[in-house]
Amino acid sequence: MAIPLLSLTRLGLLHSIGSLLPILPLPALAVPAAAHLNIPKFLPGIWESILRAVPKKKQSHSRKRMRQLAGKALQDITALNDCPACGKVKRQNMLCKPCSGSHPSDIFAIAVNTAYAISAGGDSSIQVWSLHGPDHHLVHKFENAHPLGVHHLATNKDGRFAASAGFDGTINIWDLESLSLIKQVAKGRSSGEVWAIALSPTGKFMAATTYNGRVCVYDVFEAGEKLREYETKGSFGMSVDISADGKLIASGHENGGVYIFNNETGKIHHSLPGLIRTVRSVAFSPGGRLLAAAGDSNIIALYDIISGEQVGNLSGHSSWIFSISWSKTGEYILSGAFNGKVKVWSTDTKTCVATHTENDKALYGVKWIPKFSGVGEGFFTAGANGKLCFYREATGS
Repeated sequence: MAIPLLSLTRLGLLHSIGSLLPILPLPALAVPAAAHLNIPKFLPGIWESILRAVPKKKQSHSRKRMRQLAGKALQDITALNDCPACGKVKRQNMLCKPCSGSHPSDIFAIAVNTAYAISAGGDSSIQVWSLHGPDHHLVHKFENAHPLGVHHLATNKDGRFAASAGFDGTINIWDLESLSLIKQVAKGRSSGEVWAIALSPTGKFMAATTYNGRVCVYDVFEAGEKLREYETKGSFGMSVDISADGKLIASGHENGGVYIFNNETGKIHHSLPGLIRTVRSVAFSPGGRLLAAAGDSNIIALYDIISGEQVGNLSGHSSWIFSISWSKTGEYILSGAFNGKVKVWSTDTKTCVATHTENDKALYGVKWIPKFSGVGEGFFTAGANGKLCFYREATGS
């Protein structure tokens, strides 16, 4: 039989367990630092058991959470239940389309505050859904909000106001407390003259991109007029975001360009490198330290706001990324892609910690649900299947 090679440390341990194995006397230990001993086959197994019994280092909360996400979260949901409204069988995490009044066409845009999930798409309505309770019932429907449909939605930091951009070129401002229309901004603009939109933290100002690469800043509550205009290299502005303190505006463009503008100086802050294809979504981190940008390059690029350097890439998607969203703490980034996949990324390790596939239809919007909304931290998605899907982040249900 093969004779294992044992060190003095292992020999000492074998001595210590010799008293426990009287029927297996150990040979004399007058041997050099490494010696060959003829021992029964199961003793190496006992040695491995001793090693496994050594207490392991306690895991941190974040590491334990990542392991949970990687192993248990975001499993494909196949459970069925009865709709509480109409009694028909439906997927557990989906809104029942026949009775909920869900969109009859693709959903192009979603937004969220602490009370509501808001959706809009190719039809003329904007729908407001409750985040309180498991059924996520329809709270309000803005009929004929935009006759030609809606392509972008935005809310301000405290979630009181929402803005919607329609294919007719107009922007509507909504009060989410009274669920009413406040005013129209940029009325009479042609389609594409106003595209992606973002609201400042207070909701007083709005940033909007255009088809010819400009980024315009509007005064929402005064005259609704344009206050400032930033110039880029003239490529279609596909996405825009405003930092949590309202000082910076970021825009992503069709030619892969990513720009950051300073609202205090009125000048460009950074022209960022790294992406050579269309940038469909940009998002500042909650702390304002990083900017995430994603699109047709199938990666999420992370930039340092102060230096303008690219500090990381999140790689794993195999198709265009349409939407990204930061969690409230900045720990995770959520992304939705053209092939219907949703991924959760750790910004600490810069790795994907969970993937979910609900269908193979394009996902045009993904949003984290705030923890303080009453349902715990989770997210919801929407896209080409015309449905909203809600998920609990910790369990994937």
